[in-house]
Amino acid sequence: MKAVLDHVGIAVRDLASALAFYRDALGLEVEAPEELRSQRVRAHFLPVGDAKLELLEATAPDSPIAKFIGRRGPGLHHLTLRVDDIGAALAQLKARGARLIDEEPKPGAEGALVAFIHPSSAHGVLVELKQSPVHSAIGTLHSAISTLQSAISRYTLGDLELISVSDGLMRVDGGAMFGTVPKVLWERKAPADARNRITLSVRPLIVRGARTMLIDAGLGGKDDEAFHEMYGVDRAQSLEASMAEAGIAPEDVDIVLASHLHFDHAGGFTYRDAHGRIRPAFPRAQYIVRRGEWEDATRTHVRNRASYRADNYAPLAEAGVLQLVDEDATIMPGVKVRRTGGHTMHHQIALIESKGKTAAYVADLIPTTAHVPDAWTTGFDLYPVDMLASKQQFVKGALAKDTLVFFAHDPAIAAGYIREQDGKRRVALAPI
Repeated sequence: MKAVLDHVGIAVRDLASALAFYRDALGLEVEAPEELRSQRVRAHFLPVGDAKLELLEATAPDSPIAKFIGRRGPGLHHLTLRVDDIGAALAQLKARGARLIDEEPKPGAEGALVAFIHPSSAHGVLVELKQSPVHSAIGTLHSAISTLQSAISRYTLGDLELISVSDGLMRVDGGAMFGTVPKVLWERKAPADARNRITLSVRPLIVRGARTMLIDAGLGGKDDEAFHEMYGVDRAQSLEASMAEAGIAPEDVDIVLASHLHFDHAGGFTYRDAHGRIRPAFPRAQYIVRRGEWEDATRTHVRNRASYRADNYAPLAEAGVLQLVDEDATIMPGVKVRRTGGHTMHHQIALIESKGKTAAYVADLIPTTAHVPDAWTTGFDLYPVDMLASKQQFVKGALAKDTLVFFAHDPAIAAGYIREQDGKRRVALAPI
């Protein structure tokens, strides 16, 4: 067994004060937090060279971290050592008489498998063993994210309610998702499976105000098993289920707005009924699509045809519920669209404003928090130079207006605020 230091876990009572020291005073970068609901803890990782610090924040009074702080106060909680084969490591330790807290590995932060060694066998130190998802079965990462994340999160923006909902998870080739960014860099943020696929969330957004609007609708449930296997689709947290959790029925939706018509954003626009017919999924809604995007989706070419599936949008025109827009315009009070191009020629984002506060659903302009830096664009972007210019323009405005940004594909964070310091960008978690 060869073990290397992965991170040091630190229990914190006051996260703001801890960040003021580690992030602001020391200048360390903070990655997007990850909530482990089963442990009632939120983990904040700060890279330090080849290892990390992990700030552990209790999310409930009965959390093990809360109990630790109650007994000993904030401070060093554990050391984490990374191993290639956690099962073999546990067997070796057990054979040598070590006392184990966990005799079998369990899901931990960052999609890893973890197990704890009792302090009595490690000279008073709580030691965690970790097998990263690069070495473990990616299915464990996939199911852990699916289990630990809530399907919805709610935010108030002036007079509007914004609800991030889920249509599950999918897996996409990591190289394609990060374009020219080298794997040695992107894999630190998005571990890949044996087929080089990374896990992405599929997150539409509901805006409730004068009317109820759904922005994008995820993958939907029409596709066959071959499609699900290819893209590793997991709809355990489907759009239908997460909308029901939010208290919204399909017939409550007045407007469905498309950022663009790729299958992971428009698949849920329609459904297959008991007779096999494809119908609009939201019976009272008008579907609003950019005219240029509609024309591209209905006249595909070899470079883009894999991303478009006619069953997702052609039935909308047949049912008379399709509205095509040509320009940037207000779609409902507080929500307007802006064409960005880049990902597709007519890709658009939704800009949301109420009582001086702003938010944005950016779709594939910035699909995950890892894509916030200018150069981190995807290989799926048909017009990469346009993408770069649009991203720079958007981020400049988002920084100036303190815009709440909703990420369509980040597996760990639904929404946050972009921050920039010394030329480096990060995403600060938005309070729910």
